[in-house]
Amino acid sequence: MISTRRAWLLCILLFFAAALCFLDRQVLSVLAPQIIAEFGMSNTSYSRVVFAFVLSYTVMLVLGGRLMDAFGTRRGLTLAVGFWSLASAAHAFVIGPLTLGLARFFLGAGEGPAIPGAIKGAVEWMHPKRRGIAIGLATSGAAVGSVLAPPLTVWTASHLGWRGAFAATAALGAIWLVAWLLAFRGLPAASTTPSAAQPASSWRALLARGEVRRLLAARFCFDPVFYFYMFWIPQYLSKERGMSLAAIGALIWIPFVFLEIANIGAGQVSDMCVARGWPKQRARMTLMLIAALLTPASFFAALAGTPALAIGLMSVLMFAHGIWITNFMTLIGDTVESRDVATTVGLTGFCGGIAGMLSNLVIGPVVDRFSFTPIFLASAVVYPVAWLILRGRKPLL
Repeated sequence: MISTRRAWLLCILLFFAAALCFLDRQVLSVLAPQIIAEFGMSNTSYSRVVFAFVLSYTVMLVLGGRLMDAFGTRRGLTLAVGFWSLASAAHAFVIGPLTLGLARFFLGAGEGPAIPGAIKGAVEWMHPKRRGIAIGLATSGAAVGSVLAPPLTVWTASHLGWRGAFAATAALGAIWLVAWLLAFRGLPAASTTPSAAQPASSWRALLARGEVRRLLAARFCFDPVFYFYMFWIPQYLSKERGMSLAAIGALIWIPFVFLEIANIGAGQVSDMCVARGWPKQRARMTLMLIAALLTPASFFAALAGTPALAIGLMSVLMFAHGIWITNFMTLIGDTVESRDVATTVGLTGFCGGIAGMLSNLVIGPVVDRFSFTPIFLASAVVYPVAWLILRGRKPLL
């Protein structure tokens, strides 16, 4: 068992790993209007590049989660961050849609194990009474990375070109790796590696559990919304709102600030409810219901009269998603044993990734033929559906 102080240090580094993960993947979406124009790509062609990332990311969510449970977060994240940093650097050398798609494929392969590993580390290293806030801290890094990506990418691209922006994120990965390895100095390997006496459950055993299947089905419903917000909003603001790259960079970070606030706050509120005697499921599901009731704001973003109002309504959706995803991940930690957390997170992410792949193949043609409005409409209804799936006929816990 590691000390509380060291546990918080490692959770902070998990926060930065998640931030780096989402920063790296967002660079392309911020630069998409410029790269699409330079390579002469259509929205359909761009959707295939996004598909390449989501495909490898989805596969490695489930395989990477399994590897994290087998080898531990310490070694697993070292390999994952190193691999995806190399893939990020490879973006600086692409010469067209095909090589761009290949670089995205390898980036997704490296990033797949990151979030399962971060959730696993937070669950294993932190006391159960602080599980919600620890998971909220680890996952909120995703929001911070998404917040920082637009202004940092625009600034870096303006000084080093769009290829230099990808190289810069690779350098950040190398810096994180050094800090990560130093953080474990003096710790025995046994304190941060899985116990051979308690091997992870098989995929078949986990899938045999009804509560796990409901978690998978729910994520299949809601994950496409976050993929859409990550990869398509800059293109939406450029195509349908007529905003320049500089204007997009100045505003697109705002919804992710609300995501960050919700990530941290929702975990803390959830832990407070449990501390006051609420059953764990009631605390998590109540906050997720509140989040689901906020998500219809996404549809009204497409109907907003001004870009500023559209950004504001997108912020409501991202705030709701922050509440939702923190409690969803905490619910996984409450439902399965710690040795199965990364595997289960990976399985849910795999289902969400399949939905993300399918949705991205649909988004491009729909946007080319119609507009973004049908996509915003769909994103407004899936969270309530996912909540009903989770609720089911009997409690998860």
